[in-house]
Amino acid sequence: MNKFVQISLAALVSALPFAATAEYPEKPVEFIVPWPPGDLEDILTRMIADGLQKKYDVPAAVVNKPGGGGGPFPGAVEVALAPADGYTIGSFVIDVPMVGPYIGIPPLEGNPFEPVGIFLSYPFVLAASGDAPYSTMEELAAYARENDVTLGHFGDVTSPARHTLAMAKALDFSYSADTAFDALDCNTLASGDVDVINTTLQLIRPCLDELKILMSVTNARIPLLPEVPTAAEIYPELGFSTWNGLFVHEDTPQEVRDVITGVAQEVLASDAAKKVAEDTGAEIYWLGFDASNEQMEKDAATMQRIADFLGE
Repeated sequence: MNKFVQISLAALVSALPFAATAEYPEKPVEFIVPWPPGDLEDILTRMIADGLQKKYDVPAAVVNKPGGGGGPFPGAVEVALAPADGYTIGSFVIDVPMVGPYIGIPPLEGNPFEPVGIFLSYPFVLAASGDAPYSTMEELAAYARENDVTLGHFGDVTSPARHTLAMAKALDFSYSADTAFDALDCNTLASGDVDVINTTLQLIRPCLDELKILMSVTNARIPLLPEVPTAAEIYPELGFSTWNGLFVHEDTPQEVRDVITGVAQEVLASDAAKKVAEDTGAEIYWLGFDASNEQMEKDAATMQRIADFLGE
């Protein structure tokens, strides 16, 4: 073997360990939000992406992949099919890991995801127009037994929609029709598309004074709506809240997860994140891997009760 070949081989071998241990992140990172822009998961995930970009000097961006009546699942499929390297991160609502694996979507079967951490509990509410002939869930139930009332939600298989339908069963009424929307905001009610919407406070904040909020689907009363009872206060067996978290493919290396965790924790403890919580009524925090799995186990039991009310 001549000297030139020896030198070339030595250079190649010396380069291999460096290539194998290249630090994350070294190229653009995408955060997939499977909803349109504007709601809380989008706002907070953009803050986390910005934090990653500033700290590591790599491009990081949110990509919105709404699925219409399919809820968040088309966006979740994209994350499931991406390489398990941390360059495609899912910002997922409760339904992706808790419902997605069981509704016949092949890439999601078996649940390919693991939580990096849960960071948001939504201020979900049931809202009606200000001129609706009901102001409470009990009044809605009485009215709907004699009249048609239509419901707007984020998709038939999503947890907030299923919870709302289960609450109707528990209170002995049903909606005359229900429809899925990509966004549920002031325009949805103002246009008369539906009578009642299951949405987040963030999306209806601009017209909040013109609406009636019948209940919140949260752990505690929303500070911005201190007079509005939670679902648990109305029907204890159906106490529920929904969350959003960062998820990666289960084969993603721990050192990659650690980087994402570090950035997320810094961002979510910032004054900017506290301001979002104050303005929207959202709960913003950080649950790591173990605590996130404990939360999901608890939610699985609640979802089974919801299924029981729906006769499934």
